[in-house]
Amino acid sequence: MSNNSFNTKRTIEVNQSTFSIYDISRLPNQDAVQKLPYSMKILLENLLRNEDGHHTHKQDIEALCAWDAKTPSQQQVAFTPARVVLQDFTGVPAIVDLAAMRDAMIKLDGDPDQINPLVPVDLVIDHSVMVDFYGSTDALSKNTAIEFERNKERYQFLRWGQKAFSNFRVVPPGTGIVHQVNLEYLAHVVMQKTKEDETFLLPDTLVGTDSHTTMINGLGVLGWGVGGIEAEAAMLGQPVSMLLPEVIGFELKGSLNEGATATDLVLTVTKTLREKGVVGKFVEFYGDGLANLPVADRATIANMAPEYGATCGIFPIDDETLTYMRLSGREEDQIRIVEAYAKAQGLWREEGATPANYSDSLQLDLAEVVPSIAGPKRPQDKIALTDAKRAFLEHMQLQGVELDNDTLSRFANEGGSTAIGNQPVLGAVEIEIDGNTHYLQHGDVVIAAITSCTNTSNPAVMIAAGLVAQKARARGLTTKPWVKTSLAPGSQVVPAYLEKAGVLDDLQALRFDVVGFGCTTCIGNSGPLPKVVSDAIHKGKLTVSSVLSGNRNFEGRIHQDTRANYLASPPLVVAYAIAGTMTKDLTKEPLGHDHEGKPVFLKDIWPTAQEVSNLIASSVSAEMFKSRYQDVFEGTEQWRELPVPEGKTYSWPESSYVKNPPFFESITRNVPELPTIKSARCIVKVGDSITTDHISPAGAIQADSPVGHYLQGQGIAVKDFNSLGSRRGNHEVMMRGTFANTRLRNQLAPETEGGFTCYFPNDEVTSIYDAAMRYQKNKTPLVVLAGKEYGTGSSRDWAAKGTKLLGIEAVIAQSYERIHRSNLVGFGVLPLEYLPGDSAESLGLEGIEIFSFSSLDGKPEYIKAQAKKTDGKIVNFELKVRIDTESEWGYYQHGGILHYVLRTLATES
Repeated sequence: MSNNSFNTKRTIEVNQSTFSIYDISRLPNQDAVQKLPYSMKILLENLLRNEDGHHTHKQDIEALCAWDAKTPSQQQVAFTPARVVLQDFTGVPAIVDLAAMRDAMIKLDGDPDQINPLVPVDLVIDHSVMVDFYGSTDALSKNTAIEFERNKERYQFLRWGQKAFSNFRVVPPGTGIVHQVNLEYLAHVVMQKTKEDETFLLPDTLVGTDSHTTMINGLGVLGWGVGGIEAEAAMLGQPVSMLLPEVIGFELKGSLNEGATATDLVLTVTKTLREKGVVGKFVEFYGDGLANLPVADRATIANMAPEYGATCGIFPIDDETLTYMRLSGREEDQIRIVEAYAKAQGLWREEGATPANYSDSLQLDLAEVVPSIAGPKRPQDKIALTDAKRAFLEHMQLQGVELDNDTLSRFANEGGSTAIGNQPVLGAVEIEIDGNTHYLQHGDVVIAAITSCTNTSNPAVMIAAGLVAQKARARGLTTKPWVKTSLAPGSQVVPAYLEKAGVLDDLQALRFDVVGFGCTTCIGNSGPLPKVVSDAIHKGKLTVSSVLSGNRNFEGRIHQDTRANYLASPPLVVAYAIAGTMTKDLTKEPLGHDHEGKPVFLKDIWPTAQEVSNLIASSVSAEMFKSRYQDVFEGTEQWRELPVPEGKTYSWPESSYVKNPPFFESITRNVPELPTIKSARCIVKVGDSITTDHISPAGAIQADSPVGHYLQGQGIAVKDFNSLGSRRGNHEVMMRGTFANTRLRNQLAPETEGGFTCYFPNDEVTSIYDAAMRYQKNKTPLVVLAGKEYGTGSSRDWAAKGTKLLGIEAVIAQSYERIHRSNLVGFGVLPLEYLPGDSAESLGLEGIEIFSFSSLDGKPEYIKAQAKKTDGKIVNFELKVRIDTESEWGYYQHGGILHYVLRTLATES
């Protein structure tokens, strides 16, 4: 298992059984080793156990032992995760790729059986349910039926994969969100691995194809999100190559005040760490305040590591970890193993312990956290609830909404109330719902969704939402009729304890009925708005809002009709649904009026911490978790009755969801030369903070778009389009969807919004897809010009795959988000970075130039670039090559990580 150069292997006794471990306390230089951060100790054990002289060397271990916290390291190490988790949006294309690789192995005269996961892989189907029906007790059954109808082809394919591949399990639809299922059931904290009749204990580590894989960090498990490309390589035994990270220590003190929730805390942490700058770094939480944070709260914070930019946001193992394991139904023998192993390896948090050596640190007194929301389009833009109304009015003006003085005064003094019989403000559109007349106007909340793994894993905020609904209902309040309400629990445990607590009926009475078990509104699966509402929005060109308990609110993600989207705690989602507008100050203005006409304020219906705590104690039990997870892989009758295709290779039946991708059509056993890019054209020029949602959107498919035209050409009706995310197994759809976000602003086509560009040299404005195909026909390579933080957001492999399939050979940006840069390399796209102080603007690059680059021979750290303008003038500049490790150079030269693995396995067979 390991070369064991440092003689660290020994045995320990737990539960009257003997286990082998690689003990970091046996390493030399123990003063430095014991001062390593918790996360670095896990990496150190990983290197010790996997030292093979090929991927991991003795020198790597020595480098980590001598890690200098204050100096960024250039030491490359290989992290070998113990397992991989997938969700279906990213998991389907991953399994499609594995199926295609089996076909390619036959083409290379290799053994297709070599394409098999070598580590345990769990795929949780959680991203496919959409909120088509809501506000009724049968919404769940109706949405589930439509989900199976829409996704039958995808689900049959996954059933084939479950049977064809070893080490691969599928958690069927209707179970829960991957991260919550991982937290509540799949994670071990400490794993066992048997080799040659010897059982080893090792830290539970993983990578996942969803950026919010970091949620498991709240349980003390090291893992993070990677692109599907990198995850596939990990599944096939390839370690994740990485530079030793900087580790930022975040000390938490004290405890939350009355009225503040874990959601408010995570929004505060996200803003603080974004301002600090932790992209590509590990964040590690420590301090005596951890004793006041249960694992559910820790998981809420860890979940949003991608939003604050960190690779992970990890908490150590301590008594709270064990408490949660008991609560969630883990076996007592496993809990004892976790405690014994953590203490033996120095991974146990001791109260009052001296902090580890961190690269940098910061502090937060939990008592400073106040009720907050974040938005209108970035999760780090925290707004104190007391400032929410003012911030929204400012956002409206930034959107170019013209309001006269009378309207501004109405908003300022009355919260823009448009209840029946009130005189509407200027610009309001009259609508009729259920026989009653209302006025829809700027600022109205049209979506209120309790959704996403971030908060639905947390009993405290879910119970609090139920209590707000209960108290509001008792006062005669209800949600506004124009608000699309939904409750999408992260697991089946959630409605079980809400029902036991006696608040599920109250949520349903306020139209927060369970609509599905999975990611819904948080990933754009919000479903259609009522036609009368959508028509009014377009007629009045209204700036309306969504409020959701999710982790992301990027432009165009939640719903095409909402131009302002706010993250909030579940109880605040309920409150905003009652208020029906962002133009009310919930801390000062009444949400509504009771049976007697008396005003009801938020403070009147907000539960105390003790009320919430008492209900959790009486409602949440280990038996509840055990019963809901005892048959977790069985699925419903609908799932079990799906026909399963036969064979070790996939037959690729006619399907609009799953197609054999063209990635390996021209692959040979020969390794190609490093490419040199000459005479390239720019197809997309964008500014800062371009997300993977901008590059590869996941939401609704527009009928009048390249994807819509393609699907209709295949005989598919608009009503059957489903979402872009659900069709990621079809490269024809994803190519056409790349850079097709309706909110994308391509500077090459400044008068447009959406997936448009200017085709050169005749300056024709056309779709990005159509222009790319014309460039490909002319054999013209393409580039993208971008600003800072390019590729933030989800770990979306299609943001790289689609880029490559469009013919884009290089991206030039001021900076990259970690996962997307890695994905670009992993699919053979060259990420280049401007030198400090340089940008497209400072260099005078308009995007109309012809670009050429110097050779990559010798694997240079910098290359020269030349941009030739239309008048013949030349702009010469230098760029940093963001291929960061030797392994990445290998992947890039092969044309991508999958090509590298294929050639390696074919050579071995």
